Amino acid sequence: MPASKSKTLGALFRSASKLSKQWKSVSPSTSAEDIALKQYVSSIKSSSSSQPNASSKALSEIAAESLYFNSAADSGESSKLLSKEISSILLGDLDSHLIDSEASSNGSCLENVLDVPWLSNVEKCNTSLRRKEIARERKEKWTFKSTQISRFQQLVKQCACKLGTDTTIKVFGKLGRETGLKEYNALIRLCIEKARESNDEEVSLKQLSKAYQLLKSMKEQGFQVEEESYGPILMYFIDFGMVQEFDFYCELILDRNADSLARLAYYELLLWTKVENEDKIEELLYHLSLYDGADKSAFQENYLLALCESDRVKDFVRLLQTIDITNISSTDCVTNIFKFLGELRLESFAKKFLQELVTIDIGAKAISKFIYHYTTSMPSLAVEDVILEFKNLHAELELRPASSQYQMLITHCCELLKVHAALDMVDQMFEAGLTLPLETYNSILEACDKSCEYNLVHRIYSMILRHDIKPNSETFRIMINMTVRTKDFEGAYGMLKDLEKFNIKPTTGMYNAIMVGYFREKDTSAALEVLKQMEDANVKSDAQTFSYLIGNCTSGDNISKFLDEMKDSGVQHTKQVYMALINGYAASGQFEKAKQVIYDRGVPVKGFNEIRSALVSALASHGQMSDALDIYEEMKEAQCKLEPKAVICLIENLQFEGNLCRLLHLLEQLNGLDQWVDASYRVISYCIRKNHFRSIVDLLKKLVDAYKYDEVAKEVLFDEVFCQIAEKDPINLQLGLDLLQAIKKEIGLLPSRQSLDFLLSACVNAKDLQACNMIWKEYKIAGLPYNILSYVRMYRALLALGDYKSAANILNKIPRDDIHVCSVVQACQAAYGMSASTKGKKKKKKTGKDVRCEKWSW
Repeated sequence: MPASKSKTLGALFRSASKLSKQWKSVSPSTSAEDIALKQYVSSIKSSSSSQPNASSKALSEIAAESLYFNSAADSGESSKLLSKEISSILLGDLDSHLIDSEASSNGSCLENVLDVPWLSNVEKCNTSLRRKEIARERKEKWTFKSTQISRFQQLVKQCACKLGTDTTIKVFGKLGRETGLKEYNALIRLCIEKARESNDEEVSLKQLSKAYQLLKSMKEQGFQVEEESYGPILMYFIDFGMVQEFDFYCELILDRNADSLARLAYYELLLWTKVENEDKIEELLYHLSLYDGADKSAFQENYLLALCESDRVKDFVRLLQTIDITNISSTDCVTNIFKFLGELRLESFAKKFLQELVTIDIGAKAISKFIYHYTTSMPSLAVEDVILEFKNLHAELELRPASSQYQMLITHCCELLKVHAALDMVDQMFEAGLTLPLETYNSILEACDKSCEYNLVHRIYSMILRHDIKPNSETFRIMINMTVRTKDFEGAYGMLKDLEKFNIKPTTGMYNAIMVGYFREKDTSAALEVLKQMEDANVKSDAQTFSYLIGNCTSGDNISKFLDEMKDSGVQHTKQVYMALINGYAASGQFEKAKQVIYDRGVPVKGFNEIRSALVSALASHGQMSDALDIYEEMKEAQCKLEPKAVICLIENLQFEGNLCRLLHLLEQLNGLDQWVDASYRVISYCIRKNHFRSIVDLLKKLVDAYKYDEVAKEVLFDEVFCQIAEKDPINLQLGLDLLQAIKKEIGLLPSRQSLDFLLSACVNAKDLQACNMIWKEYKIAGLPYNILSYVRMYRALLALGDYKSAANILNKIPRDDIHVCSVVQACQAAYGMSASTKGKKKKKKTGKDVRCEKWSW
């Protein structure tokens, strides 16, 4: 945020503060709004400034807005005239007319909205039927989150976006609902979000003033201003280093709210660390050391959290030395402290605090929780090491890990897709006599599915049966899906039969998992047999079933048949069905019908972009690039974003059209790292074929920047590039050699061993002995010591290139005690031995021996 914004806002709030004090001094019988406005207009008229500016414009709007907030009844004509006079003075006649017009328009719009007698209409309807209608409409149009708070916040946010914050409050009043904390907090968050999103100083000022007025209105209505209300505002000022504004708001928050002082200390210390005011930080810590009030521990807690989040390790350790962990009342605060102790690897403090906590009566479960958060917060620590540290700390404290912490540790393993470690933990829990809820087994199964560890399904199913766990239908669905992934269809059907043992009815999702597995194997007849089995088991097909069937059709007749069955079954078209129709029509060559799908009246608005993206992918995959690009251009003009899969599909199918600029433009449309990397290598592949050296280097630089914090990834970034160069026909060895130098000089990295191996192979294919010897030296330059495989590769290369003398020298360095290495060497000699023998005879060597027959003792 510009510095001018901070200064302007400070002056603005100070002016607002003076106005507020003037309003308080006015007698109740007098209109506070009229007097304040008269005084304000008088001060403006006496000003020597004649030109309007952003600050005065914002201030005029805020003054008018303050009127609205502080008036319970509609403003009188005098107030309207005064408001209009302010605008005229500050903005000039033209702006005044515009504002007047806009105000009257908004006023009439608001009046129309509020005067709609919708409550009376509802009462006239049959209550039961109307409720059912509303419920159906909501199910069709809305997707609510699970909690009432989030649903209400969404409602308030939508109202505020459409009507404005002040109008929203009036709407709730008109509907007979008083504005409460939930409404105020949702509106404040919205104001701060808009202030953050905007780069316009005037817009940010207006949103911050609204937030101020909302806080002020809350206090006037008798609400206690809690952190949920003021936290987002203070964090905004901290992020932008707005010190004066921070102080101004704190005055409002602390007014008749002294209990919030300790929590405000947390935000204050965050502010000083953000603006790097070392004197203020030292002053706060010094005063804390002298303070002996009853709430000292509360201040210590908040300062500790602020220092941790600011990454000030030295000050954090300094404060830790003075704190008594047993005096901290908040369990959440202690949890956060142990998290930071783990992040900073402060083992001595962690053990000291744990020993102190054992001496007080907080329970083994709480201490086990602290140990969990400490160990899982340690950076760059393998899961196995986390588990070991977790167990060791419990052993030192002579504590038994709580079942809930075991569950959290298993969940931690699943989040990192370390499913083997998770299953080992489950075995240990059973050995310790502890049990697990079914949800934990389901989460392990899902992690196995995500990590492609499908074979573990048998181990998990065996575990469930052995320990008398009662699975539910979701457990079986995931297990059947994983079994199908292993292509064990017989095992999947076996699980379907086992459902009877647990008194579970088969579901559509279970059959769908088997059906899609057969479609992946291109076994259409078996997939259709699944459909028949569903009918026999009286399991109804759903939209997902029909999307699989339609998407794998290769004829229009079959598509029509399944559409008719869908209609007869009463199954509604979903986004997946429309996408399946596109793929089915495209696969059967009916491209016009595929294009017409997006014009169907039933296409859901919410998924329209995905459906169009599916059309682009389908057309591109079936050679209709011109039509695919036309739709893509239409989406660009409509400012609609193409789905990542469609972008990658376009890049893949555009590689043979020779338009590098278009490929690079498509690459810019991707935001996700994995997808962008995948697409980047596809573009690099095109550049290798077309010898676009500079574009390859530029893309590699971007890849290195994307993985700048991942040393392992950076080592292998270039392997795929050199692999493609080695496999290219005809070989362009010079491109590979130039890239090697660019990686070293421009990017500042050394090649990996595998990259040099690929280049060595490229030298052999290009029959370039000089380049081969140069690449051999690059191993040493890159700090990669020669190993057995290196010698074998070089031996093969020298034999293939006819340098038998050098090959013999390399052969002497290859160990002879590995049978596998010996077989490789013999294979090389068999492949290139005839040439070696012939060359040896022509040169008439004194030894008269064939290089390949060095009398090597195997």
